[in-house]
This record gives sequence, C-alpha cells and structure tokens, in this order.
Amino acid sequence: MRFGRYLVPAGAAAVLVLSVALAKVPDAPGAGNAAQYNDKGEMLFPADYRSWTFLTSGHAMSYNATANAASPEGPFDNVFVNPQAHAAFVKAGHWPEGTVLVLEIRGSTSKGSINKSGAFQSGEPLAIEAHVHDSKRFKGGWGFFGFDGKKPAAMIGYDASCYACHQANAAVDTTFVQFYPTLLPVATTHATLSANYLANEKAVAKP
Repeated sequence: MRFGRYLVPAGAAAVLVLSVALAKVPDAPGAGNAAQYNDKGEMLFPADYRSWTFLTSGHAMSYNATANAASPEGPFDNVFVNPQAHAAFVKAGHWPEGTVLVLEIRGSTSKGSINKSGAFQSGEPLAIEAHVHDSKRFKGGWGFFGFDGKKPAAMIGYDASCYACHQANAAVDTTFVQFYPTLLPVATTHATLSANYLANEKAVAKP
C-alpha cells in the first residue's frame, strides 16, 4: 500500500481475499455511502473521491531509509477524505465510523509549458488506494484496499506490513495525520495524538 509507502507490492489486493463472513456484515452506520461493497465483500471504486475534502499532497515520499532522495520525477501522493468524516475530525480530533481516506498517486514531470524549475503532476493516476474505518467489518477497525483501475477491490490481508506500520507510527487512529497540515493542529488541540507518535517525535527531536 502506498499509504505505507511501498510496504505492500502493487497488485497484492488481487490475491488477498476478504473472508465470506466479513462480506455479510452490513455497512457501518453513518458511512454516508463513502464506502460501498459488492456481495463478495469487495469495495467498489469511489468514483466521486475527487469532489471530497483534499487533505495533502506529498512528493516522492518514502518511509524507507535507504530510498533515493526526492527528485523532480518522483510521484505525487494526493489524499482525500469524505466530507462527513472531515467535519467530524475537525470537531473532535478523531475519525468517525465510515471514514474513507483515498490516496491518489500521480506521476510528475519538470518539463512542460512555461515551467523552468520544480515539478508538477501529470497524466492519469498511477494507483488509487483506500483506508476505511468500519469497526464492524474490519479487525482493528480499519481496512486497506488497492484498486486496479476502477474495478472492485478485495481488502489487503491483515498480515500485510501496512497495518503494523500504521499501528506503530500513525499520529491519530492509525492514520498519518502528521502529514496533513490542516489536521495536525486540530489533533494537537484535542489531545488525540497517539502515544507512539508522540514518543517517536520526542526521539527525533533529541540532539
């Protein structure tokens, strides 16, 4: 999953199948139709995500210490969340049931039109991924999905490293709010930052 910065190989969602038992669980109350599923338990592609609340854009980011430094040609990550969930987070500093975070990955280029430096996003999305909060459907409350085009996506299996990474490093509710500049102050004000995140930040701040 790209939410976990290359921690799960592309296409893993195609081979990790959601159990039949979970497929029978009804959608979470208050989900606002942000996440919908077929009778196989696969998540349907959220076609309207571009009209949701935009949270942040990252450029050539990686959580791997050995990764190459950011370059003008590195990909961009755009993160969107359904508006109902965003409003609830602003009010309380936590993500409500029914939250869907969508990560859109696009290529970048430094050459085009009048541009002389830096990089801009270009082309169709390279990948679309989702992080969904539904405590009745997912163990631990959250599930990851990786889409192949606009086809329904099976949930990424719980043994994938993205789950452990988010548990260990996420700022709020297993999500990387530390990279969302408009929401990190909200979580700070509401004192909802995770103990793991605060400990990691304290360790980084040491001289």
